[in-house]
Amino acid sequence: MATYFSNDFRSGLKIMFESEPYAVESSEFVKPGKGQAFARVKMRRLLTGKLIEKTFKSTDSAEGADVVDMNLTYLYNDGEFWHFMNNETFEQLAADSKAVGDNAKWLLDQAECIVTLWNGQPISVTPPNFVELEIVDTDPGLKGDTAGTGGKPATLTTGAVVKVPLFVQIGEVIKVDTRSGEYVSRVK
Repeated sequence: MATYFSNDFRSGLKIMFESEPYAVESSEFVKPGKGQAFARVKMRRLLTGKLIEKTFKSTDSAEGADVVDMNLTYLYNDGEFWHFMNNETFEQLAADSKAVGDNAKWLLDQAECIVTLWNGQPISVTPPNFVELEIVDTDPGLKGDTAGTGGKPATLTTGAVVKVPLFVQIGEVIKVDTRSGEYVSRVK
């Protein structure tokens, strides 16, 4: 893998730090009037998703991480693993609950997901940015009731709970942003 110096760190770059893969979120190169230049870097640990801030000297370097993002189709969950398939090679891959995490509530059959692999093993699963799900449980909205908070919780087919407007009813299909978990619109 390539070696990157701290002044080469850019958003999106994946590097090895303390023997684990990290993704650089932001990097600010600082050249003080006196002393050595340094880079203030925010990076996300790919195995856990934890964000850390680290300062690197201008002479520090890091190896590029052998991390691959693949577009795979979600097939099914067998209770222990979530199974994905590569549409080009028809190769199947199983991801455990550590890799899928909270994103399990956004996975629909045949959905295109981004699976991040490190050393051939899935370390994270990113669902599509938007999914369309049916509401299976919510309080009925009363006509003319607009003085309240403007929202109510609704349970979706995957078990996710989302705050929706008062006019949305059981059985309707809604569009949800998986990055924030927020209601976007009704689907006609």
